[in-house]
Amino acid sequence: MATTSDLKIGSFLRFNGELHLLEEYQHRTPGNLRAFYQAKMRNVRNGRILENRFRSGEEVEIVRVERKQYQYLFNDGQSYHFMDQQSYEQIPIDEKLLGTGAKFLKEGNVVEVMFDGNDPVGAELPYNVELKIIETVPGVRGDTANPGTKPAKVETGATVNVPLFISEGEVIRVDTRTGAYLDRVKQ
Repeated sequence: MATTSDLKIGSFLRFNGELHLLEEYQHRTPGNLRAFYQAKMRNVRNGRILENRFRSGEEVEIVRVERKQYQYLFNDGQSYHFMDQQSYEQIPIDEKLLGTGAKFLKEGNVVEVMFDGNDPVGAELPYNVELKIIETVPGVRGDTANPGTKPAKVETGATVNVPLFISEGEVIRVDTRTGAYLDRVKQ
């Protein structure tokens, strides 16, 4: 068993019989009271956020997860399908395990999938992807409500706010964690 001093952001914990991903934690020592860890965890199965206080030195069950590289194939409307690059085995993964960045996945992107036994419990998407603009309005300076950006639809169907100088057919780099435009890709 591990103790609270072994906690790291991104660790998987078994808490109350369920698997949780540790998103934030803070060590606090309030005045003359005993020290404790304030932890913010996400339930892997249902996605709910849970906050809990652990005493300093308390035993916690840290779960080791296996990480494998999978290639994104397609989305059937209910789940995203990935292929193991060694065995060519295909697995479906629910969108809530992938997070909001799933809408930026393009066929062929490599994703690191985490497993607890044979069950996928999470995925780490690439931090940024290169996507082609398929639809946007021509930008005219002074013609927008917000300064210097306009909506653009990318090849995956997602919408990204881009600078006015970006036009249809150009390739841009998008941050999958925030959905923000990063830069234009030179070809």
